[in-house]
Amino acid sequence: MSSKGAKLAYRPFGLGAGILAGVVSGAVFKQVWKRVSGEDDAPDALQSEYKMREVVLAAAIQGALFAATKATIDRLGARGFTKLTGSWPGD
Repeated sequence: MSSKGAKLAYRPFGLGAGILAGVVSGAVFKQVWKRVSGEDDAPDALQSEYKMREVVLAAAIQGALFAATKATIDRLGARGFTKLTGSWPGD
């Protein structure tokens, strides 16, 4: 399979991986936030009862967890795709 063909064939896998990463990282973040803060829900940027540092900290943790989860799932998906097709989807 050509490099361009592998990239095209991988797109549905990549889309599914992105959705899965969002779901998994959301669940992980909810648990992490609950343990860190003792609250069920993280502060939203527009909730006035939270201080700026709490809102920014929550966003930073959530972003880092999402990025790490997405990279992990993308890499595992690419490895699985390569085993199925013999082509690496990113090259």
